[in-house]
Amino acid sequence: MTARPDWIAIDWGTTNLRIWAMSDDTVLDRRESTDGMGTLARDQFEPALLRLAGDWTDGASIAVACGMVGSRQGWVEAPYVSVPCTPGQATPVIAPMTTDGLTVYVIPGISQTTPADVMRGEETQIAGYLALNPDFDGVICLPGTHTKWALVSAGELVSFQTFMTGDLFSAIGGHTVLRHSVQSDDWDSAAFDAGLIAGMERPERIAARLFSLRAEGLLTGLPAAAARAQLSGLLIGAELIAARPYWLGQNVAIVGEGRLGALYQTALSRQGVSASQTSVENVTLAGLIRMYRTLKGSAL
Repeated sequence: MTARPDWIAIDWGTTNLRIWAMSDDTVLDRRESTDGMGTLARDQFEPALLRLAGDWTDGASIAVACGMVGSRQGWVEAPYVSVPCTPGQATPVIAPMTTDGLTVYVIPGISQTTPADVMRGEETQIAGYLALNPDFDGVICLPGTHTKWALVSAGELVSFQTFMTGDLFSAIGGHTVLRHSVQSDDWDSAAFDAGLIAGMERPERIAARLFSLRAEGLLTGLPAAAARAQLSGLLIGAELIAARPYWLGQNVAIVGEGRLGALYQTALSRQGVSASQTSVENVTLAGLIRMYRTLKGSAL
C-alpha cells in the first residue's frame, strides 16, 4: 500500500476481525485475523485492532466498525435501534479512543419487539445492499448460523425474522447420534432435494425423520454425504415454510456466497422464486462506506 488511508472500515464478528484501509470509497488494502469478539476481553479489543491495523493509523484518524464489537460482550455496547428504521443512518457509539488517537465509531444493531428479535452486523449488510441497489423493495435473506429474513420497503427495514437453522445443523450433526452418520465433505444434491421436500411438506415430522437418517445408515448403508445433505434439506425446508410470509410473492435477494448461499437459492428456486445472490463482503463494505459518509456529512 502506497497511499495513506483516510479511514479504516471494520467488520468485527464473533470469530474473525476484518479491516480495510480506505480512501473515501476506494479500498487500499485488506487484512484479517482470528481475533474475534468471542476470544477477547474488553481491554483486549484495542490491542487486537492496533496489531492488525499497524501502520494504517499513521494516516487514518477514524474507523467505522460493525458487528459483535458493539455487543454487550464487545468493546462497547451500542444500543439497538427499533424497526421500522433506515439501515445506515443510526447514530453510532464511540468506543474508547485508542492510545494513538484513533476514534472508532461502532454501528448500533437493530431490534424488533414482536416477535422479539435482534440483529448486529446484518444491519450494515442490509444498508450496503440498499446502497448498491437503491430501488430494491422486497426481502433480503442473510443465510448463516442465524439466518435472517428482512423485509425492506422504500429504503426502510420494516420487519425481520431470525432462524437458528445453521446452529441446529451444527448441533445435530456434531452433538447427537447423527454425528456418526453425517461426517462427510461430499455432497448429494438429490438427497438435499428430498430433505427439502420432506421438510416443507411435513415440518412437524422432522424429529422422527432425523432419527430415520441414523436408521437408514445402519440398515441400508445410506452414505454419509446423502445423510448430511438430507439433514440440511430438512432444516432449510422447515425454515422456508416458517418464513413463507416473507418470501412468497416478493423480490428476494440472498446476501451470501458459497455453498450455503447456493443452497438457499436452490431451495427458493424449487418454489418458483428467482433470487439473486450477492457477496457478503461487498455489501458489508458498502454499508460501512454508507455510514462513513453519513458521519462525514455530519462533520463526524
